[in-house]
Amino acid sequence: MSTATVAILGTRYQDLAIEEAILEPLGVRLVAGAGRDGADILAAADGADVILAGAAPRFDAGVIERLSCRGIVRYGVGTDSIDLAAAERAGIWVARVSDYGTEAVAIHAVTLILAGLRRLREADARVRAGGWGFGELRPLHLPSATTAGVIGFGRIGARVGRQLAALGFRVLAHDPYVSVTEAAGGAAVTSATFDQVLADSDVVSLHVPGASDGRPLLDAAALARMKAGSVLVNTARGSLVDAAALVRGMGADRPRIAALDVYHPEPPDVGEFSAVADRLILTPHMAWYTEQSEVDLRTKAAEEAARLVRGEPPLDVVVAPRAAAEGNRR
Repeated sequence: MSTATVAILGTRYQDLAIEEAILEPLGVRLVAGAGRDGADILAAADGADVILAGAAPRFDAGVIERLSCRGIVRYGVGTDSIDLAAAERAGIWVARVSDYGTEAVAIHAVTLILAGLRRLREADARVRAGGWGFGELRPLHLPSATTAGVIGFGRIGARVGRQLAALGFRVLAHDPYVSVTEAAGGAAVTSATFDQVLADSDVVSLHVPGASDGRPLLDAAALARMKAGSVLVNTARGSLVDAAALVRGMGADRPRIAALDVYHPEPPDVGEFSAVADRLILTPHMAWYTEQSEVDLRTKAAEEAARLVRGEPPLDVVVAPRAAAEGNRR
């Protein structure tokens, strides 16, 4: 097999040992780059057969039209950084890894939910400032007296819902694309409308993909329908929440507390949250990460790249070149 090149762009891994172990036996040469902008992507990926991409590199139509690769594989689920229509026109496969990190994201979401409901951010600040007592933290409630709403009940949302039910929460879930009862796997989870989840939940956790047009799921009107004193947790997509509207909503106590792991754009301008900083928990897009989930992600992404190098279709396809798609229909 002639030497192929795989460009690895926009990652922060300590080394490329996992990718090397999978790709180098195929005679693949690995190159790496930051992929900060279009020029950087094109310089690093010049002549590459396959691109493995982190979240930061943006593949707009202008970049894609100048690529000569067979495919782009995303390290992760989201492909909003890639112009998918342009990739299809250019005959470029787009693949992703959508079945990793379920346990990690779910436990991070549940951790943020509990931290928000127990008002740990405010409690910590109070003690550090020399204060004592919990009078200013009232009211706090037991899980059995609390309703948790889960929007999106796929593999991660369902796991969050099951864990919350096991802790004693009353759990409402909204997902028009899956059977909530089946996904709950016997856990006490009730299917509800989007508006019911917002109005009735003491905490709302988001687990849906972003809209293709970038419109937020929670705009000012949706946030205003949340329960007063509630908690919002977002470990899914930063574009789901209108940040400016969230700050205004928190000023009106709807929600009172927000815990965010994802932002739009990333990294965020934390200054825009300054008015509500004392009621905000921020983590650096880390919900997916454990040592185990990183190995799983990188292994699966490298295996997708290996398939493309061998002339095979990837398993987790987002875009198939038109010729391949037409061949499958024959």
